[in-house]
Amino acid sequence: MIKKLLTSAVLATMVFSAQSALAADYTLRFGHLANEQNIWHQAAEKFKEEVEANSDGRIEVRLYPSEQLGNEMDVINSIQLGTADMTITGESLQNWAPKAAMMAVPYAFRDSEHLHAVVNGEVGAEIEEQIIERTNLVPLAWFERGPRELTSNRPIRTPDDLDGLRLRVPNVPLFVDTWQAMGARPTPMAFSEVFTALQQNTLEGQENPLSLIESASFNEVQDYVNMTGHVRSWIYVVIGRNQLEKMPEELQQVVRDAADTMQAYESELFVEDQERLEQALQERGMEFIEVDVDAFAEAARPAVLEALTPEQREIFDAIQDL
Repeated sequence: MIKKLLTSAVLATMVFSAQSALAADYTLRFGHLANEQNIWHQAAEKFKEEVEANSDGRIEVRLYPSEQLGNEMDVINSIQLGTADMTITGESLQNWAPKAAMMAVPYAFRDSEHLHAVVNGEVGAEIEEQIIERTNLVPLAWFERGPRELTSNRPIRTPDDLDGLRLRVPNVPLFVDTWQAMGARPTPMAFSEVFTALQQNTLEGQENPLSLIESASFNEVQDYVNMTGHVRSWIYVVIGRNQLEKMPEELQQVVRDAADTMQAYESELFVEDQERLEQALQERGMEFIEVDVDAFAEAARPAVLEALTPEQREIFDAIQDL
């Protein structure tokens, strides 16, 4: 009996010791809006893998996709309160840091290369600095987002072709004003209502990245993808500054290195996914139309400049000059 008790005690001690050895010193709760098939979540999984391997298990990363921790604003607030640690967020940060509004200004960027140069340069650093200062969130990495394109049932090549087009836009005043300036009749509407409105011809067009055009099956109710590329933007992976700085320097570096790896990995996935999306939509019968981007940008400019504050206008001009 005594031997059995001793054996049980030894086994219990071994199990407890093993559990203690496996317990992480730090846990990062990483919540975001994308589902598990999305390339953002795949990138988050790469981050988790890198952090846990290179910290020798001292940091555990727990992933919460599909808004399991709440919507974007909920998670930001939770990070600031210390009940979450990381998320993926974009122009919503302008609620605290006005310079972050530049992440979704129509025709701020000429193309993907221009966007990369801005985000990796002085303007990007300026935006990040204000985000850290005003939100207490530290951008660790950034992902390029697919440009917003216009779908319709007639080809649109110039702003003149927009004349009177009944177009759904998100409830963003700048978007409404911009499309109005270009000649369309923009109508703010919940995304969930758009397919039916297009089907019933209440609307004649909508604008979104290719990923949403595909996932919403707009190919069933729209014939053309007009490559306006009117909004090119990016999104940050952020961590709470307090959560990052409570780690020793060597673990902070592990997190930053893993974020660099995640960013490079997501960039590869993004390029592949954009190519796949275009091919998939073409196979489903949609025709891609090249447009006069310069003419669209020129038509949009007055509304864009009118909407910007002096501080934002200064950044916009710096972006244009790059």
